[in-house]
Amino acid sequence: MNLRIVAGSAGGRRLKVPKGRGVEIRPTQDRIKQAIFSALGNRVPEARVLDLFAGTGALGLEALSRGATRALFVEQNRTACQCITENIALCGFTVGVGAEDQGRVLSQDALDFLRRTPPTPYDLVFADPPYDKTKSDTGLHPLFAAITPWLGTDGILVWEYFSGQSLDHLPPGLRILLQRRYGETGICFLTPGTPSASE
Repeated sequence: MNLRIVAGSAGGRRLKVPKGRGVEIRPTQDRIKQAIFSALGNRVPEARVLDLFAGTGALGLEALSRGATRALFVEQNRTACQCITENIALCGFTVGVGAEDQGRVLSQDALDFLRRTPPTPYDLVFADPPYDKTKSDTGLHPLFAAITPWLGTDGILVWEYFSGQSLDHLPPGLRILLQRRYGETGICFLTPGTPSASE
């Protein structure tokens, strides 16, 4: 599988994709990444980014390439975490836990991380959970509820999901800004707030 950074300072760089037993990664296709970042526009430069279920780190890295200041990558699989670390270096960004480091990788279940860590507001949150974890409201709503405190006042959650799934019944605290479908992949942009009567 060929996976690359689409644009920005690391544009064109090929990313590594983790392989091996127990590694199930569904990287976001380049055309969908392009659509996501075209929609985000000037929200990306200077943004602080949280990349949940990070996989290869492609979304967080695309944001760094386009001018985001820092990105935290949360991924449960250790092989994938090693791959993210290597991809950060491949793109020319610094990785670590220092104040000047652009990327930080955390090997932890995303929901556990969100619930057990005091929330810090982020400008952009990317979440691409396994489809089987969020195919019903019982899996979807706890994740939305856990993510919401991590969004800044004007923060945006970019949610990737199976396009056949309905997002008609959002939990309190989030409203939809934009929703698009690309074959089996759905992309939804959400922000803190109360849905209007038309949503």
